[in-house]
Amino acid sequence: MNQEKMDQVVVITGASSGIGRETAVQLGRRGARVVLAARNEPALDETVREVQQAGGQARAIPTDVSDWEQVERLARAAVNEFGRIDVWVNNAGISLYADISETTPAEMKRIVEVNLLGEMYGTKAAFEQMKGQGSGIIINVSSALARRSVPLQAAYCAAKHGVTGFTESVRLELEKDYPGIRLVEVLPSSINTPLFDHARSKLGLKPMPIPPVYEPSVVAEAIVHACEHPQREVVVGGAGKAFVAAQQISAGLVDRYLLQGGRGVRQQKSDKPDDGRDNLFQPMPGPGSSTGDFGEGARASSIYTEALEQHPGRKLALAIAALGGTLLLVRGIGR
Repeated sequence: MNQEKMDQVVVITGASSGIGRETAVQLGRRGARVVLAARNEPALDETVREVQQAGGQARAIPTDVSDWEQVERLARAAVNEFGRIDVWVNNAGISLYADISETTPAEMKRIVEVNLLGEMYGTKAAFEQMKGQGSGIIINVSSALARRSVPLQAAYCAAKHGVTGFTESVRLELEKDYPGIRLVEVLPSSINTPLFDHARSKLGLKPMPIPPVYEPSVVAEAIVHACEHPQREVVVGGAGKAFVAAQQISAGLVDRYLLQGGRGVRQQKSDKPDDGRDNLFQPMPGPGSSTGDFGEGARASSIYTEALEQHPGRKLALAIAALGGTLLLVRGIGR
């Protein structure tokens, strides 16, 4: 990755752990000024220290992104501290593992408030500042599950699908009236973050990411790249891209794959007991961490993401070549 210094002010929600925390540290290494938001204040303070040790400047603003007034306050604090907002990363998220029979209306509401409304509020707050600047980048972190749902995470998948719909709509508005403001959607594959420690589980076991799994640094690198080279969307990890592509080819085939032998449920259950703690309504205590408990065998890089997803021109050329090859094949068969 290009390690040139960055003269940017970046707001990151969900910065106390996982992808948000790793992104903050990577930006710190580039000398960026970051404003960090999450509910867990001690963990935010730890992230601030890590960013400073990496060479960046940081300010922590404890924030619950489901509350518009707190998100609006976060934007004001960033401007008061550093004078502007160049990039806003909507990354905060929570999760619940349960089937519909065990999911309560209150749990559904909370997932949507944080994972969907939180990103909508963040986009709105960032836009209100950026429109006066005439420029800026808003990065909405969704998921490969925004394009293809799995069992046990219905509310989470619904919220992430909502992020895609919201992002596409606002992007069109910005391109028409505020072309200097760019909107990016980042769709990670399964990532080894503390999300699975923090999730509410009704499985009787600790949930786990569907393999293959990537380290948070892979997503953070893609976000940092998007801070300087914004594009429509970035799917992080070849596994996630394959999942999304399979859904586009045949949703029914993916249904059968997930249902076969209970694969869709089985692959989300670890062999570790659930400790009964979660951050659905209250933040988890402790200093936080970038990585989770599923690092064994996790991939520390994605050749696909680096070679294609971060270079839209290459993706387009490959798609055209593939289409051309298909047409030639069909023509040959016709003869």
